[in-house]
Amino acid sequence: MIRIHKRAFMPVWARILVRLAAILAALAINGLIIYSVTKMDPIKVYETMFNGVFGSDRRIWNSIREIMMLLCIGVGLAPAFKMKFWNIGAEGQILLGGIASAACMIYMNSLPNALLLLIMFIVSAMAGGLWSFGPAIAKAKLNANETLFTLMMNYIAIHLTSFFVTFWENSYGSGIVGTLNAETHKGWFPPLFGQNYGLNLVLVLVLVVAVFCYLRYSKQGYEIAVVGGSQNTAKYAGINVSRVTVRTVTLSGAICGIAGFIAVAGQGHTISTSTAGGRGFVAIIVAWLAKFNTFVMMLIAFLLVFLEQGAREIASGFNINDNLSQVIMGVILFFILGSEFFINYKLSMGKKEKA
Repeated sequence: MIRIHKRAFMPVWARILVRLAAILAALAINGLIIYSVTKMDPIKVYETMFNGVFGSDRRIWNSIREIMMLLCIGVGLAPAFKMKFWNIGAEGQILLGGIASAACMIYMNSLPNALLLLIMFIVSAMAGGLWSFGPAIAKAKLNANETLFTLMMNYIAIHLTSFFVTFWENSYGSGIVGTLNAETHKGWFPPLFGQNYGLNLVLVLVLVVAVFCYLRYSKQGYEIAVVGGSQNTAKYAGINVSRVTVRTVTLSGAICGIAGFIAVAGQGHTISTSTAGGRGFVAIIVAWLAKFNTFVMMLIAFLLVFLEQGAREIASGFNINDNLSQVIMGVILFFILGSEFFINYKLSMGKKEKA
């Protein structure tokens, strides 16, 4: 008889070994799939994945840009998820932050760039926080289902973005805003470390450290942990659960709004319905696998971006159907997620004991 038991504890080194074993097993399975379908050497395919991410300085910085974007959203989801408020609305919060930044770039481009960027940062955070404030109030006061509420808010945000894109589009019927302030670069991140995405790196790393300290060492972080553990315990300890819920979820949305600011000011320099690009859902994996530790999120975000960028390089470098590259990525993710089962649970075999 096979029984499943919840693990009380697993050392850090053992968790790392389980995850490494899962990745190696996934690579072995993918090797068999690659050879059976294409008859190509799997080692060369994996080398191509590596070159697709680290093959040149430009590719490295493009990868850093994508990692920072995904990491910023994961950091934003961490406070809400730790409180067991399932914020599935990061996509919408990113778009609202992006709309706010784009509006500042269009209507306030006479300001000095440093002041404009500061205003864009603040307004984007406020827009993202406001977009999450509604679901937070509904959860705190009416016990509404936050998963459905935040998910539906994404679709409203997409249509709201479509409206502003149409309102701001350069020419009738184009359906796109185009590059904002292409000549003056007002509202664009200035180069840092000689790279266009240097400020993206610094800003997100500051958020990583700030949110880690907030969750680990602050009183509010302690309240989040208690509410996430048990609302009844939190009430018994004198914690105002409704206030903590609204405050934490608003903070979560504000950080996702900052991600929209980074996407517009530091990356695309435009706004569209694809500005979020599905990262709000992928970041859920980042936050969950890292157990809401923002430093661990850096590793998870790197792994996911490596898989995505590498899969694209495989598809273009070997003229492989893009579906196969997605299968490779899916198998690795499946094994990584599956390894969490063996980290949290253990199997025991034996006969059923008599009463």
